[in-house]
Amino acid sequence: MIERHVTFDVLPGKEHEFEKLFVEAYRPAMSTMPGFVKVELLRQQADPTKYLMTIRFESLETAAAWRTSEAHEALKPKIKALYGGSSLLVCDVVA
Repeated sequence: MIERHVTFDVLPGKEHEFEKLFVEAYRPAMSTMPGFVKVELLRQQADPTKYLMTIRFESLETAAAWRTSEAHEALKPKIKALYGGSSLLVCDVVA
């Protein structure tokens, strides 16, 4: 099992729109994918423009299938319009 941690620097004033897109479109689309386990969106208390998305899939292959899916490709420009930068950390779930 793998977990991806994606940090986002959301554009000031776009926080509500970012959260709404996640709840109404991003999470529902991802949850239909084979191998999907869970996804959560966290907002940093000290800076409400900083978010962490934790995404868990059964394998690297099932996570890659999400990233290349039609649903993800359709959502990608919408979410990218709401943040200025992001970073990624991929972890193996060991316990």
